[in-house]
Amino acid sequence: MTYEQYNAFCGSLPATTYVMQWGGSHVWKVGGKVFAVGGWDEGEHPHITFKVSDLAFEVLKDQRGLRPAPYLASRGLKWIQHYAKPGLKDKDLKAYLKTAHQIVAQGLSKKQQKALGLVFD
Repeated sequence: MTYEQYNAFCGSLPATTYVMQWGGSHVWKVGGKVFAVGGWDEGEHPHITFKVSDLAFEVLKDQRGLRPAPYLASRGLKWIQHYAKPGLKDKDLKAYLKTAHQIVAQGLSKKQQKALGLVFD
């Protein structure tokens, strides 16, 4: 997935905002809270970092091309970084980005969720 594809997908999720920060990283938020970061790469493969559930963290952390997100996971936060091949297929990466958005959105107050037009079953 390229940064262009990453930005287009994250922008298609409900109530998202985009900001370029932290040394040129593509940061996506919902309700002012970060759910995904594209950046910090050192080579030809985009690094895409996203929030995950506890279970997903355990499943993904040791897969080739994935790792606990530098800076975030070292502080006990459940974030994964997709940084090299084979990593995740684009379809799977999109599913994890969508889930990251939902995790963060569900952590917002009910009042904020309603104001943003977010509805969860």
